[in-house]
This record gives sequence, C-alpha cells and structure tokens, in this order.
Amino acid sequence: MFDAIIVGGRCAGSPTAMLLARKGYKILLVDRATFPSDTLSTHYITPDGTARLKEWGLFERVLATGVETYRGISRSIQGFTIPPDRSEPETFAPRRTALDKVLIDAAREAGADVRGGVSVDALLIEDGAVAGIRAHRGSESFEERARVVVGADGRESFIARQVQAPEYNEGGGTTAGYYTYFKNFAHEGPELYLQGGSAHFLFPTNDGEVCIGVEFTADRFKSFREDIEGNLKADLGSFEPLAERFRKAERTSKIFGLAPHKGFYRRPFGPGWALVGDAGYYRDPLLGLGINDAFRDATNLSEALDRAFSGKESWEAALGEYEAARNEATEAIYGLTNLLCQDLNPSPQVLQMMMGGQPAPQQPAAG
Repeated sequence: MFDAIIVGGRCAGSPTAMLLARKGYKILLVDRATFPSDTLSTHYITPDGTARLKEWGLFERVLATGVETYRGISRSIQGFTIPPDRSEPETFAPRRTALDKVLIDAAREAGADVRGGVSVDALLIEDGAVAGIRAHRGSESFEERARVVVGADGRESFIARQVQAPEYNEGGGTTAGYYTYFKNFAHEGPELYLQGGSAHFLFPTNDGEVCIGVEFTADRFKSFREDIEGNLKADLGSFEPLAERFRKAERTSKIFGLAPHKGFYRRPFGPGWALVGDAGYYRDPLLGLGINDAFRDATNLSEALDRAFSGKESWEAALGEYEAARNEATEAIYGLTNLLCQDLNPSPQVLQMMMGGQPAPQQPAAG
C-alpha cells in the first residue's frame, strides 16, 4: 500500500514524487516512457523555476548535462525591443531528454519506487473513491493501491478523464506551431519576437544547439502542416531577425509540432485523486511557462498532501487551498495569454499588460 501513486514522471510528476518521498511517504511513480526520452516542450525555465531547482539541489545536476546558461531574454513586440535584463538570475532552457532524466533520478534517489514503460489501464474504485491503479508493463499486469492517485499525465490526462474532473474557464484563442534544433546558429541568448501575426523564439539549449520555433494562429495550422518542412524553411528564411543566421545553420533534429488546443482549468482533486501540471491546468504554450507552472504546482500539491496525510487539515481544506493557490498564481498570465492568442497582434492595452502596466483579466471561477 502506497501513500501516493503518481501517474506521469516528467516536470510535474517527478518533483511531486521526490518531494513527498523526501517527507518520508511511500511513493510509486509510473510513466509510459522510459528515461531519457524527449517530449514536446518550449524549454524555457524562469528564474523562479531555477530557484526551485536550486532549492531541491538539482540545479547543478541540470547544468552538468551541458546546457547553456543565460541571463534575461531579448524581446521584440510589434517592433518595440526590450533588451535582456542581465541582472536577472542565471537560468537555462535544457533539452527534456536531460531535464526529465535528472528529475526522475532525483525521485528515485529520494526513495520513490519508479517504474518506466508502464501503461495505466484503469483506476481501482472502492466506496466511491479512487483506491489505486490497474496497469501493465509489457506482458505483466499488476494492481497497486494508495491513499491517493495523482494524475501528472499531461493535457490529455487519462486520470482526469477517468474521474471526470470538472473543467472551467475554458480559454479563448489558441496558437499552433513548429520547432526544431540547430547547430551553428549565432546568438547571444534567448530571443522572442511577437509581430506580424506570428511569434518566433530562440532558446540556447544543450550541447551548443538552439531551439528555434514559430507559432501562429490556429486558422493557419491546416495549411502549414501540408508541407511542414517547406513552410518552416520559408518562414525562417524570410523572417528578417533570424533569416541570415538560419541560412548558415544546420538542422540537427526532426521537427516537432504543437496543435492548437484551448486552455482550461480542471478541478484538481476529488475522493482519492488529485491532478498536477498540465493535467489540472493548461494554457496555450505561447509564453513558454509550463515548466515553471509544473514546478510550482508540484511544490504546492506535495505540501497539501502532507497536510492531509498528517491530519493537520482535512482533505477538502488542504486540496482546496492547493486549487485556490494555483488559480491565484495563474489568473493574470492565463487571461493575458488568451488575449494574445486571438490574433498575435497585441493591442496597446495588451502591450501595456505585457510591460506590467495593467492588472489581470478576471479570476477563474471555481467549478
């Protein structure tokens, strides 16, 4: 019998498992993948995110994977350039093959039982509450029980679907996009451009490579994917801030795609279950803050579960505080992202909000 079974071992699941295991709880962490393995990602880790890695004792481990560090981001919005703030703390944008392996190894070292290559087939329900999982790895089927099953299995969460987690505050406009990796792409750090109805980004990552991508409104997705390689090449070759450097660089990976998907909030807990990361809250990836969200919510969920497990607070009180903290932390950026994604042409009002001059749109209503 485990205290928690966590389904999904990437940026939300592994830290949740690690933090609970460090508190002395018996944890099972399962994932369909085996690590290291890649996944869709914008890579960007904010200074808040790297501060959590340092607090967890993992910053130097990620650094040792060969990721390039930087301070601040160069932003160009509708032709208005904001230079990088070199006084910002040092941070990075690691490949997920590197970052996720560090995180899952840390969970294992903390005492969690980590099992890769596992597919969850069903939830065990007893007396109206989730009591465990039925799963398989290869030809081996097994059942495990726990006080709580945590879905850290992403936007299309199997756990959320099985418990029919209520959704609320669905997002507005969405974007789509493609990104890939290059070597010999000259840069002085991360760059973000939002102009002409599209967004372009550049992040230095591991082993001297950079991640380059373009995002655009959802209505362009169908036509763009008809010739992904050709359209990406034409786009980067004609986008003036990147074009010359693009022609001198060499692509080193396949092209990854991001299909449009509306944002949402899900109620992140119920009898015997909880959600963390994209499983519980999803925002269009335009601003690249998903890893930071995952780290924050993993911290808050592990603390909430500790309060509930120890009897300091009731389940409803502890997990209700977790949901409220998530909503409060994300309401501003969620509303701003939805406005930006409508047409990727920020109005003066939205531009002012991006510059920190306006409060957030309305707070999400509880479901």
